[in-house]
Amino acid sequence: MNRMMAIVERELRKFFRSPALMLMSMMLPLVQLIILGNAFGGKVTRARMGVVDLDHGEQSVKLQEAFQDVEANIRTFYTIPYPNEDAARIAVQTGKLDAAVVIPREYSRRVLAGDSPQIGLIVDNSDQFVSGAVETEMQSLVDALNAPLIQPKVVQNVTLEIVELYPYIAYMKFLLAGSIALAMYVSVMIGGGMLYIDDKARGVHEGYLVTPIRRWELVAGLNLAGAIKAVLSGISLTVIGSLLAGLGVIFHPEAVVELALLIVATSIAFNGMMFLLMVRVDDPLVPRAMFGVLNTLLFFPSGAIYPIEAFPAWLRAIAVVDPFTYAVHGLKEILIKDGGIVSIERDLLFLFAFGLGSLLIATPLFRRTL
Repeated sequence: MNRMMAIVERELRKFFRSPALMLMSMMLPLVQLIILGNAFGGKVTRARMGVVDLDHGEQSVKLQEAFQDVEANIRTFYTIPYPNEDAARIAVQTGKLDAAVVIPREYSRRVLAGDSPQIGLIVDNSDQFVSGAVETEMQSLVDALNAPLIQPKVVQNVTLEIVELYPYIAYMKFLLAGSIALAMYVSVMIGGGMLYIDDKARGVHEGYLVTPIRRWELVAGLNLAGAIKAVLSGISLTVIGSLLAGLGVIFHPEAVVELALLIVATSIAFNGMMFLLMVRVDDPLVPRAMFGVLNTLLFFPSGAIYPIEAFPAWLRAIAVVDPFTYAVHGLKEILIKDGGIVSIERDLLFLFAFGLGSLLIATPLFRRTL
C-alpha cells in the first residue's frame, strides 16, 4: 500500500503543481455549459412577422388584436405591416422577415358566413427552429378562433390535457449533466492519459522498473490518482454548474450523497477506459489524436445534447455500451428529477462494472519490463 500511495502522491503533486492544466481540464465543459446552455433550447422570441391585410374588416381587426396579444405577452413574434403579398414574400426571402401572414380579401365575410375562411402564412423554413415556433403559435391562434363562443353541453371533440411533472426546464439545466461528465472525461484524458504517455516517453516509468513495486500496485496507483483528479473535476463542475443553472439540489444531503456515488462511479469507468486504451501506447501523439475522436464518439451519442430516442439503430447501439450514457442519465435523474437512489441503480452498476472490468483487462496487458 505504501508503494501504491507513493505513486498516487507523485501523480497528484504533479497535477496540482500545474494550475493551468487543472483550469483547462474544466474550462471546455464550463464554457460549453454557459454558451450552449444559453444559445440552444430557449424559446424563440421577437421573430419578425409581416402582416398583409387585404380585408380590413372586423374579423381581420380581431385577428390583428390577437397578434398584438402575442407580441405583448408571449413575445414569440412582433408584426410589421406590408402593403401586398409580393412585398412580404420578397422580404421573407431576403431575410428581412422571418414569416408573413396574408389576410385575404373577404376574410371577414367568409368568417361570418362560416364559409371556411383561410389565412396564408409564408415562412422561411430554412430555419426550422424559428419557422416551427411561428407555425406553432399561429396554429394556437387559429384553434382559439375556431373555438365556439358558447361551449356545448355535450362534448363532441376529444381533447388532450397535458400534465407536466416538472416546471419548465431550461436547456442549461438539461445540458449540465453532460457538461459534468465531459469535465471528468477531459480530466481523465489530459490529467491521466496524456500525462501517462508523456511519462513513458520521458523515461519516468523506467525509474519504476528499478523499484520493488509490483505490477498491480503500479496500475492501482496510476488509476487511483487519475480517479481522484476526475472526482475533483466532477465535484467542482457540479457545484459551479448547479449554481449557474439555478439548481438547488446540491443543498440536499441525500442528493449530495447520490451525486458523490455517481461521480466516483463515473471517474472509475472513465479512468478504466482510458487506461485500457493507453496501456500499450508509447507515442505521445496518439492520445492527443484520440482525444477528439473519442469525444465525438462517446459524448454526442450519450443523450447529453439530444435524446437517444431520436438516434438511428446503429447510434443507439453505441449508446448502450457508452459509459457517458449512464453517467449523463444518472446525473439528470438527480439534478433535474430528484429521482433518488432507485433511479440510478442501473447506472451505478454499469459504471462500476465497466470501470473495474476495464482495469481487470488492462492489468495483464501492462508491461512491467521495457
